Amino acid sequence: MNKTNNKILWKYAGMVMQFFVGIGIAVFIGLQIDKWINSKIPLAAWIFPLLVIIGMIYKIVKDTAPKQ
Repeated sequence: MNKTNNKILWKYAGMVMQFFVGIGIAVFIGLQIDKWINSKIPLAAWIFPLLVIIGMIYKIVKDTAPKQ
């Protein structure tokens, strides 16, 4: 494996880690907010991770799009 492929591998591995850590933090914050407002339905625990997923997909598409 040459240096270019290795660099790309680490770039995508970093994106995956950001994705999972972001979702984990969003779920934790959402659960804390739901507990704080005494919500019977875990709405924030669903909405925050969804927003993180949308943001990360946008970032991945932007980062992997061919440069002009």
